[in-house]
Amino acid sequence: MKTSSGYWTAVILVLIAAACYGIMSSVLKLAYEKAYTFQQITVHQVGAGAILLWLLVLIRPGTWSKLAFSWKHWGALAFTGIFGLSMTTVLYNQTLERLDASFSIVLLFQFMWITILLESLWKRKWPTKWQWAAIVMAMAGTVLAAGLFENKLTDMDWAGVWFGLGSAVTYSLFLLLTGRVAPGYDPVYKSAIMMSFGFVVIANMYGYKTFDGGLEGEWGLIGWGIALGLIGQVLPTVFFTAGIPRIGSGLASMLGAMELPFAVVGAWLILGEPISLGGIAGIVLILGGIVLAEYGSRLRQPTIQT
Repeated sequence: MKTSSGYWTAVILVLIAAACYGIMSSVLKLAYEKAYTFQQITVHQVGAGAILLWLLVLIRPGTWSKLAFSWKHWGALAFTGIFGLSMTTVLYNQTLERLDASFSIVLLFQFMWITILLESLWKRKWPTKWQWAAIVMAMAGTVLAAGLFENKLTDMDWAGVWFGLGSAVTYSLFLLLTGRVAPGYDPVYKSAIMMSFGFVVIANMYGYKTFDGGLEGEWGLIGWGIALGLIGQVLPTVFFTAGIPRIGSGLASMLGAMELPFAVVGAWLILGEPISLGGIAGIVLILGGIVLAEYGSRLRQPTIQT
């Protein structure tokens, strides 16, 4: 059995997207340390992401002939952009504002089993034994790497917990839908449409609190918005949109688990957070789960007889 180079390119794109999301947590924490509010950061982040995506569309004239308008496809992209992509940003940003980065990532990582459950419901069949085993390994690794047992539940901000679980659901929705809606669209064009619809909703929700910091604060927010928009909206959205249709949302959810080790390393490098032995063990388990999921998915592919 031969695996095409396009398949492995898609795997790499999804891994890079996960790395961007992992690093974004540390960058977002730095922005909060500057006393910017959740509303200010979120509006600038998603707005900058939408602008950057449309700039990418404009500087690629070779794809203009392929741009198309369809009420059906644009409606599906609007739904995915609002309820999958942008709502994940809204909910996860609020989680990071209320909880520490490690526990926030644990909550977001519930997307793994939620995505597999949604995909199983979509296809009307149970997850395979390989998927179950990979989920157990990855979730055990997530708990270890994030130091969940060190958190004091009595001191927990439960609003932040619910925001984190909500972000896991919306992120799962994004992973499930992005590979299925408007499959013939250019990935950058597709991402720009999703981001734009999401920005319109977010601007209407939080725009009135965006400019509370005055002109001087606004220039700082623009810088943070561009940085967060690039690593949190543009690169992962484009790479996920390009990669997921080729590998499927189930494997994409497993590869997305790489977000956690990247987040742990990013927090160590950017924020100076220590990496414990439990964290290292958790990363190893997560990587093992990814390998197991990939092995299982390849076993299920039909063998070509020659």
